[in-house]
Amino acid sequence: MTTEYPIYIDGAFVKTGNELTVTNPFDGGAVGTTWLAGPDDLDRATHAAEVAFKSFGKTPVFERVELLKALAAKLRERRTDVIEIIVREAGKPVGEATTEVDRGVFTIETAAEEAKRIQGDIIPLDLLPSSKGRFGIVRRFPIGPIAGISPFNFPLNLALHKVAPAIASGNTIVLKPPTLAPLTMLLIAQLADEVGVPKGVLNVLPMDRTTGDKLVADDRFKLLSFTGSPDVGWDMKRRAGVKPVVLELGGNAGVLVDDDADLDFAVSRIRTGAFAYAGQVCISVQRVFIHESVYETVRDRVVEAASTLRMGDPADSSTELGPMIDDKAAARTQSWIEQAAAEGATVLTGGKARERFFEPTVIENANPKSFVCSREAFAPLVTLFPVKSFSEGIARLNDSEYGLQAGVFTNRLENALTAWERIEAGGVIINDVPTYRIDHMPYGGVKSSGLSREGVRYAIEDMTEPRLMVINRLESQQLDGGDAA
Repeated sequence: MTTEYPIYIDGAFVKTGNELTVTNPFDGGAVGTTWLAGPDDLDRATHAAEVAFKSFGKTPVFERVELLKALAAKLRERRTDVIEIIVREAGKPVGEATTEVDRGVFTIETAAEEAKRIQGDIIPLDLLPSSKGRFGIVRRFPIGPIAGISPFNFPLNLALHKVAPAIASGNTIVLKPPTLAPLTMLLIAQLADEVGVPKGVLNVLPMDRTTGDKLVADDRFKLLSFTGSPDVGWDMKRRAGVKPVVLELGGNAGVLVDDDADLDFAVSRIRTGAFAYAGQVCISVQRVFIHESVYETVRDRVVEAASTLRMGDPADSSTELGPMIDDKAAARTQSWIEQAAAEGATVLTGGKARERFFEPTVIENANPKSFVCSREAFAPLVTLFPVKSFSEGIARLNDSEYGLQAGVFTNRLENALTAWERIEAGGVIINDVPTYRIDHMPYGGVKSSGLSREGVRYAIEDMTEPRLMVINRLESQQLDGGDAA
């Protein structure tokens, strides 16, 4: 009998008539049972978030800090259980799942600290004679119920990047976790309930696409925060109405290797950045532009490094490359590589599906317009290109409709600064891969890669609105004989 994970609405765990069995990508075995919410369930959760906001929005800072600290402590206490469920429902190697849970604790703890730093401004307004005696105070207020939609690839931490800042800023949230990996956040809902998060503040509802569309368009939500594919995200923005939208949409992240780079370090980081979690990461390394003077050396080392990756059971601590999330993901990766090869690309290593596993793949001479270069592959593959100069590398890297993060390996300060100024991305990581992230930094993209930024402090800014109060010191006017228009 599999473990049951009821959905969480208004402080209660409930079941619906639509049962969902979550399976392990590695062996197909049942991980647990949950239920899909229908339109009535979503309406009830949305109403609960509305009602809860009326009181939670006025909660003093110290109470929100205590709730978040308690949730972080509870997650740390249940660390092993959460790691296990991520491994089993997402097929994530246990080492990477462990890192995700530890990052999750850090994200919640950071939210507790940022709750103390939601600050405003004092603004002098007496810049004209008519404003004598006036000054302004700007304070940030929570905006109201938030709709959050999170993906399967980081079932804990990407969801917490919506939940933790919402609680920190005094908002309520209805979260749609991924249907392929919903159990992690349903377990977090249990932990939130145990530490006393007020009813209606957090609602976690797996749901199908049709029901999820209602969440996107509902004007009762004051912000939509979505992490997922670009096509889906931009379509959601078109349907979201007047509410603000935060989009973190991934891309085809690029790396530039200069002729003076530390090549051993660069290759080791490209190995990690391209193949971690079978490439199913928004900032996975997909395109590498290498100065022609070191191209062959880097190419051969990347191929060698890829061939040493250990595929296997994600629950085995020695496994580096686990399965893809489902059969469709492996099949479409195979088709894209075959298409690239037909267009003249050379597959240097890998390139084959082994049921749900996909071999770590290195490609050169690919057509820049082919899918493996121009779109988000979300797979364990990397494409290599020689460039004649650092400047050409930047231009080739920018030749993309995406711009989430980029990595640059160079030991020249001038080149690092030039890359920062000229690369069209939300983040430029010097001497590391674009896959680097720590959870308090601003994170998001430009062009088709997204809108606004995540990272706890920056998410709080989107989840609060500045409100001005103007004070007119009448006593000052009377004493000075001032007159205001």
